[in-house]
Amino acid sequence: MLTEVTVGQLRKIVGEANFRNDPESLIAHSYDATPMVQALPDGVIYPSSAEQVSAILRLCNEQRIPVIGRGAGSNLCGGTVAVEGGIIMVMNRMNKLIEIDQSNLTATVQPGLNTKELHMAVEALGLFYPPDPGSMVVSTIGGNIMENAGGLRGLKYGTTKDYVIGLEAVLPSGEIIRTGGKLYKDVAGYDLTKLLVGSEGTLAIVTEAILKLLPAPKYKKTMLAMYKDINQAARTVSQIVGNRIIPSTLEFLDNPTIRVVEDFNKIGLPLDMDAILLIEQDGGDETVVANDIEQIIRICYEEGAAEVKVAQNAQEADKLMLARRSALSTLARIRPTTILEDATVPRSRIADMVTEINRIAKKYNLEICTFGHAGDGNLHPTCPTDARNEDEIHRVEEAFAEIFDAAIQLGGTITGEHGVGLVKAPYLEWKVGTAGIELMKSVKRAFDPNGIMNPGKMFAKQSRKRVVVQR
Repeated sequence: MLTEVTVGQLRKIVGEANFRNDPESLIAHSYDATPMVQALPDGVIYPSSAEQVSAILRLCNEQRIPVIGRGAGSNLCGGTVAVEGGIIMVMNRMNKLIEIDQSNLTATVQPGLNTKELHMAVEALGLFYPPDPGSMVVSTIGGNIMENAGGLRGLKYGTTKDYVIGLEAVLPSGEIIRTGGKLYKDVAGYDLTKLLVGSEGTLAIVTEAILKLLPAPKYKKTMLAMYKDINQAARTVSQIVGNRIIPSTLEFLDNPTIRVVEDFNKIGLPLDMDAILLIEQDGGDETVVANDIEQIIRICYEEGAAEVKVAQNAQEADKLMLARRSALSTLARIRPTTILEDATVPRSRIADMVTEINRIAKKYNLEICTFGHAGDGNLHPTCPTDARNEDEIHRVEEAFAEIFDAAIQLGGTITGEHGVGLVKAPYLEWKVGTAGIELMKSVKRAFDPNGIMNPGKMFAKQSRKRVVVQR
């Protein structure tokens, strides 16, 4: 609990209206987009500058008060829930697009800037910021950086870490550091920029970022490939990449997902298909883009596609893309609780992973819908369930533990883009091993010796025992 003196000090830093500890504010910030995770903070604070962030952290560090950085709270790993109390630091007052530097192809932004707003601003100048997380309409750049957000274009263009080239960040001590800059080469010491990207608020608070931009691709083609057999669709993914074609988007939806999306959006998806692939290619040369699409169509049919449709205009393309972008929101309509996970495997093991997910769902008598970024091996098995049904929730937990085990055995990982946070912390040791955990904890202690930065995340108090399933 915060003392009256501390509350007064915090209000002095940010102004009376920008620190709140009324019940409504605490409840509103007691959860994020993660199901079944909730904890009340002791206060909510809204800084407007790096100097205010510095003063807040210095005070909290002295008094050992936990600080949890927060953007829009759209993460899916329990990353912004105050599981050990403390202060939620909401960054949405720091939401400026400071500069678009067309000479250096960079954008300088504050962490509270909405992701979609950045996309629109740079695209208006004929430029391109590729990372496009599914939550980009509501998410913030700071949240994207802390979770190293991915998105539909990750296969061809990479994820957030590939576009953050400089940061201003505040350490728990209150010191303000700058890393990187408008540079494409910089090997002066450890790469602190990349270390902070994906650190989930456990090391520092980012107050400014320099992002790399690209020229916008001039041409784009979008297509839909439909399959009666889900394994044929999965094999197609491997074959496309194996033929050295890298689409900008290569997405996968299984039949349960198709049915829910079509029921809600009425966009003409085929309900009798076991799976569909949504594929998009872009580039600066119209002929190259067209040739790539022709080769992809050939591969789809060779692998058993029942039908392939190519969008004839931008409106049709947007309609097809809606099928994938709306998958989570429409699946959430089925039952009271929707548990969305992500597991990543090498591209060549997509078919094996899909087979395992289906086997595990049947074993635990669950409905698990699978969609995701198949081109980069990142699948999102999603289970509509009900948190009030304790027996079913237990089966869901066991099923996902087995899915994570399967991903690791196939050469993959427990999370490709959602982060570790609270939810995946018990499984992190499965992936990185005991020595890896200890090394990460050493980094944490170097940045945050008093353990105030987003405590309870990344490192579980006790790792879950792994029961390796023989396959």
